[in-house]
Amino acid sequence: MTEEEIIARFRANENPSADTLGIEVTAYDRPLNRVTLLCHASRAHCHSIEGHPKGGIVQGGFVTGWLDAAMAHACIARSEFTVGVPSLEIKVSFLLPAHPGLYHAYGWITRWGRRISFMEAELRDDKGTIIARASSTAALVHTKKD
Repeated sequence: MTEEEIIARFRANENPSADTLGIEVTAYDRPLNRVTLLCHASRAHCHSIEGHPKGGIVQGGFVTGWLDAAMAHACIARSEFTVGVPSLEIKVSFLLPAHPGLYHAYGWITRWGRRISFMEAELRDDKGTIIARASSTAALVHTKKD
C-alpha cells in the first residue's frame, strides 16, 4: 500500500473513538514509521472552564488518548492493517496545558518485534511547542491480511 492509500483507509474506517477524541489522520511517513494526527480540542474535552482565559484546560485523559492513538496508528500503518495494538503500558509527561484549539500528535515506532512494539509520541500546538510526550509498549495481535 502507498502512504496515500494508508491515509485514505484510515479516514474511511475510523473507529468510533476518533469522533470522541476529535482526531483525524493527516500524514503517514513510511521511512520514519510516523503517523500525524490532527487533534481538535473543544470545550467538551476541558475541565476548569469557568472563567478560564483560554477556555479551559484539556483533561489529561484526552491528551493521553491523542498520543496513544498516534502510536497505535503508526503500528497499524506499518503492518498495513494486519495487527491490532492493545497497550501494555503507557507513560505520559504533561509539559504544558492544552486548551481548546488544534494540535498535532506525532506517533512513531522505536522498536518493532514479532509480538511487541515500542513507540513514542509528541503532542504539539500549531506553533510547534511540545505540550506532552509519551512512550508506550503494545502487544502486536496479528490478524488476517485482507
